[in-house]
Amino acid sequence: MSGATVVAAYGGRAVEYAAALGTMASVHPSDRELVIGWARALTGRVLDVGCGPGHWTAHLAATGADVEGIDPTPAFVDHARRAHPGVAFRVADAEHLEVPRGSLGGVLAWYSLIHHHPDDIDGALASLADATAPGGGLLVGFFGGDAVGSAEPFDHAVVTAYRWPASALAARIAAAGYEVLETHTRTSRDDRPHAAILARRT
Repeated sequence: MSGATVVAAYGGRAVEYAAALGTMASVHPSDRELVIGWARALTGRVLDVGCGPGHWTAHLAATGADVEGIDPTPAFVDHARRAHPGVAFRVADAEHLEVPRGSLGGVLAWYSLIHHHPDDIDGALASLADATAPGGGLLVGFFGGDAVGSAEPFDHAVVTAYRWPASALAARIAAAGYEVLETHTRTSRDDRPHAAILARRT
């Protein structure tokens, strides 16, 4: 699926999405604890890749992080700038971060790689790794799956997304140049499996 297709799909529903999921009130408590704990251990600039309405970026900034949010959907960036004045946001995507090589202390990719086809996700991960300093952190949130060896598509509310077995995505992350440190899983009220991987740039 092309990036333009994903951008168009989210652009058409940005207002609806931001109203439903664009505040920290919509975040599961265990996710909040995981992300904040991860961010506090970082040194240096943090990039929130696929920041959407910007609530995670703003929350990290409020905790003292030097953070910037990027998203390929202009409507999301416009909303984030209005909702969170004083926090840095711009239009960019995982493959085109537009930051100096090795300049980031951490990258948050919280459900922002879920629309990447399994044939395309390696390029995005390589881009994140190239921008991350040695020892810097990566935290990826995603939908867990049971397929063997790779991801499986499903009908996401906005546009087709992919569920990843944690072991399969961890292998892709390791191949991109990270050491996988932790894997976390939980199940939501609708029985949808959620997962997160913490990794460190080698």
